[in-house]
Amino acid sequence: MTFPTGAIAMEKVIVFHAGSLTVPLAQIEKDFEAANPGIDVLREAGGSTKMARMISELGKPADIMASADYKVIDKTLIPAKADWNIRFATNQLVLCYTDSSRYADTINADNWTDILLKKDVVWGHSDPNLDPCGYRSLMVLQLAEKFYRQPGLYDRLIANRPEKNVRPKSVELVSMLKTGNMDYAWEYLSVAIQHELKYLTLDDHINLGNYQYDEFYKQAQVKVTGKKPGTWMTRTGQSVTYGITLVKDAPNPTGATRFLEYLLAADGGLKVLKEMGQPPFIPCRVTSQAVKDGLPGSLPSLVEVRE
Repeated sequence: MTFPTGAIAMEKVIVFHAGSLTVPLAQIEKDFEAANPGIDVLREAGGSTKMARMISELGKPADIMASADYKVIDKTLIPAKADWNIRFATNQLVLCYTDSSRYADTINADNWTDILLKKDVVWGHSDPNLDPCGYRSLMVLQLAEKFYRQPGLYDRLIANRPEKNVRPKSVELVSMLKTGNMDYAWEYLSVAIQHELKYLTLDDHINLGNYQYDEFYKQAQVKVTGKKPGTWMTRTGQSVTYGITLVKDAPNPTGATRFLEYLLAADGGLKVLKEMGQPPFIPCRVTSQAVKDGLPGSLPSLVEVRE
């Protein structure tokens, strides 16, 4: 339903999402609201794990949850808070820096580990307990040790990264890079492009960006806090895959479905993602025919069944 301009009662659609989706979702929101003037999209961004826990543990009202790791939805929201999960985009990790970063003129794909081991270099990543980019950053370092066959490399790198360099969400690191308070930070490729940062791309064995290397990625494991205080769970390396769902007790399921239909359309939101350096899945993916059949609105026409 499209509402006339100036309608008194605006429908609100609340979207909780990964920080790395902030820039493309701002554009998608703008385009969607222009076509649907009766709907006001309200977004809140943060580490995907943190955002999902705000729904599952704190009971914060939300219509949609979009995660940088689709498994966060599987493990945190399904089945209590969500019924299904659509995988809609991928990404890869890169090492970001600026012209003012120490050794910016000499760092390359062969010597980056040596640079990060230097005592005068300040580098960091986001919190693995709150943000998938955080545990993926640690996975990249573990995979580098395997790929370069340098036993102990991971421990040596972490020893040169003080706890204060671990930030709650990866987008905080962008401002630290730009203000010169940090030399290097781990980010998604799309974030590097959107914020016009310099970046180093790594071998596919390391960057978590190629599903064909999922067997190799499995060698990386990171322990993070579990659903309940004092519990832990292990995240295992896998290619970066984003997921999105409609929250079960969504305040506005009708408007939310309308937004999802726009977001997951090849000529809608997915086009924006592609233009901003984040490859979408076209069509998007679900795990079974039963999941596809259970999707609301026209969403079944936008997805394929694929493991």
